Amino acid sequence: MFSNLQRSRTLVENRVRMEKSNKAVSEEAMQSEWEQIKAAQTNPAHFRPIYNKYYNPIFRFVFRRTADEALTADLCSQVFLKALQKLSKYEYKGVPFSAWLYRIASNEVAQYFRETSKNRVVSLETEHLDHLQDEMEEPQGQQRREAMIKAFDDLRDSEVELIELRYFEQRPFKEIADILGLTESNAKIKTYRTLEKMKKIILRNSGPGEAPSL
Repeated sequence: MFSNLQRSRTLVENRVRMEKSNKAVSEEAMQSEWEQIKAAQTNPAHFRPIYNKYYNPIFRFVFRRTADEALTADLCSQVFLKALQKLSKYEYKGVPFSAWLYRIASNEVAQYFRETSKNRVVSLETEHLDHLQDEMEEPQGQQRREAMIKAFDDLRDSEVELIELRYFEQRPFKEIADILGLTESNAKIKTYRTLEKMKKIILRNSGPGEAPSL
């Protein structure tokens, strides 16, 4: 399923279609979910439906960043344990509860890679690369695409995560901001700055004879 490229940052091309987060959640649905959460804050037994609803999405989220099923299962256990432990402090902020869970998951993944000094995994699908090329108005072609893939090596993990959340998982900026602990405007600014940084890296890494796309 995976082909690992030998680089400082491990890149994984994943051809399995992953669920995206591009469907807007209605205010009514979020309010209904908030009622479930308040019930779980009172009685932890009511956390089970929330766990059942979000386990698979959180598993996919973590797996995209580890490419290791056993490790993903372990990290997911930690995510939901910490979520249950911290549930009493959760407050509804106008975004889906999943954003809070993804934030915990993001922190768990980052902590794992810090503690183990292992390579961060970036899961790439063909459609991800196509979408990113279109967003950056990059010309098509294998050489340009390879330069774009290599550009991930020169990004900080925080910058990679912005690209993943926005362009691979198609999350709205409001949700990205809540996951990363940013304001919505700051999430937008950081994302677009990362795109500009990638453009410069791609131009630098591309071979002679290719026209600039900036």
